[in-house]
Amino acid sequence: MQFKDYYQTLGVEPSAGDAEIKTAYRRLARKYHPDVSKEPEAEEKFKAVNEAYEALRDPEKRQAYDQLRARGYRPGDEVQPPPGGFGGGHGGVDFEEIFAGGGAGGGFSDFFESLFGHGRRGGGFGGPGSHGPGAPPRGDTRAKLAVPLESVYDGGSVRISVKGRMLDVRVPKGIREGQVIRLARQGEHGDLLLEIEYAAHPQFEVDGRNVIHVLPLAPWEAALGATLSVPTLGGRVEVKIPPGSDAGRKLRLRGRGLPGAQQGDQIVELEVLAPRPDSDAQQEAYAALRDAFGDGWRRA
Repeated sequence: MQFKDYYQTLGVEPSAGDAEIKTAYRRLARKYHPDVSKEPEAEEKFKAVNEAYEALRDPEKRQAYDQLRARGYRPGDEVQPPPGGFGGGHGGVDFEEIFAGGGAGGGFSDFFESLFGHGRRGGGFGGPGSHGPGAPPRGDTRAKLAVPLESVYDGGSVRISVKGRMLDVRVPKGIREGQVIRLARQGEHGDLLLEIEYAAHPQFEVDGRNVIHVLPLAPWEAALGATLSVPTLGGRVEVKIPPGSDAGRKLRLRGRGLPGAQQGDQIVELEVLAPRPDSDAQQEAYAALRDAFGDGWRRA
């Protein structure tokens, strides 16, 4: 099993904060998304970026990874996990990981699985044998199930592997994070309790029932306005960008968020980017803009 440097994968320093890690993930996920990327080996790179983000976005996972990394491992070094894995064992449950969006399926690496695992035996997430209000009976198995946002939006099923058997778990439309799906007699010595979490998505973030999408704009699109095709969980829609839009402006697509008692909206946050000139003509076009606007466009 080879060590993976997740910070290197995302191109951030180990001291990076949550916001910096999230920004790096969004940038790379857009770059390598199999639906749009022309980069070599885009799908493999997309999976690597998703895996790195899954490890670093969760404080407990990140702490466990940092402790291992502090031992001086470098990418490609062989790592020998202790019996049961670094994360305290899988509790007899082995999930087939599903990446949201773009059909980029496939499991996390052996390194990720050995380091984190997916479930614990006994009384819940507090450790083996823990009891108290709401704790499952001794013998039940608890695990977390990362559900693609598309399945939360439409409802559907997620396929998992339990002791070598494939099971289709029905995901109710609009299910919330933290809710638990019980599979009777599918645990190691009892039921299997699956706590829902939302899988990281390269195009969307979740805020309550709202879904946030960051839309990159060229400077001329922001200045002159444009009509652009924007992804939503229900399919692409045409969105009018008002002329004179600044970076950070938010447009609301009502009813395009996660379903529930109160349907959420999709928030489209505008991000203005300057394309890199690839020809003399494009370089001259930038020079013409510089001469036309001068320094007076800056706002105090």
